[in-house]
Amino acid sequence: MRRLVRFGYDGRAFGGWARQPGLRTVEGTLREGLLRLGLVTSPDLLRLEVSSRTDRGVSARANALTLDVDLALAPLLRALNGIAPDIFFTAATTVPSSFRVRDARRRVYRYFEPSFGPDADRWSRMARWFEGELDVRSFGHGIRWDVPHHRTVEAVRVLRRGTGLVIEVVGTSFVWHQVRKMIGALRAVEMGDLPESSLRAAVRGELRITPPLAEAEHLLLWEVEVPVAWEVFWRGPNRRQRAHFAHARALAWSRLELLSELSATLEGE
Repeated sequence: MRRLVRFGYDGRAFGGWARQPGLRTVEGTLREGLLRLGLVTSPDLLRLEVSSRTDRGVSARANALTLDVDLALAPLLRALNGIAPDIFFTAATTVPSSFRVRDARRRVYRYFEPSFGPDADRWSRMARWFEGELDVRSFGHGIRWDVPHHRTVEAVRVLRRGTGLVIEVVGTSFVWHQVRKMIGALRAVEMGDLPESSLRAAVRGELRITPPLAEAEHLLLWEVEVPVAWEVFWRGPNRRQRAHFAHARALAWSRLELLSELSATLEGE
């Protein structure tokens, strides 16, 4: 049976989605787990396909994948959630064998910009320049520079969150590094390294720029919208997942406290 599954992961400990020899990745961990649990006799029989291949350090709240497995949906979710505590599976449904998860209706990314004091109004105004048909030659990786290459961005929203910003980018598909390059370009304008006029020209494809690549750890694949309804939902988290998130929160708190003490010591001297 062809199954469509919604899943997320804490990307800090993974070298991205795609399996690579000698590196812990989301795909590699999933394949090894399914084999270990006896759900497949060979990972190659899964016909595993993912909607969005994320980079090293990028996390996901709701990515989507398809695989071939005969286990019923509810037991499948229980089994999948036992593979690794930093990968969690939240919904599943059955789809035709011809279903292509890469053809999702849209993808939503959120970038958590941690800079202190960015001008939210200015970022909102500039972010709207990316909406519509965008020439991505300045905002992707491995793209020919001499031929226009377009992607349609449905919306870019900028929200204030504490001392930073959350930038939400919505579109059908994205080229490699697109969102992180967009954030890098906005930062460059904020810092005075890139004129606003140059960014607008690059969006229209009239000028080539090389914006810096924003950090992967602040990027979250928020949602993948698929044209089917979910049949079964996971009512977790399980014990290992709760322990993972509790440990991660404790580490984050202690890290903030340590940095605060170190900063106070330096300022005191």
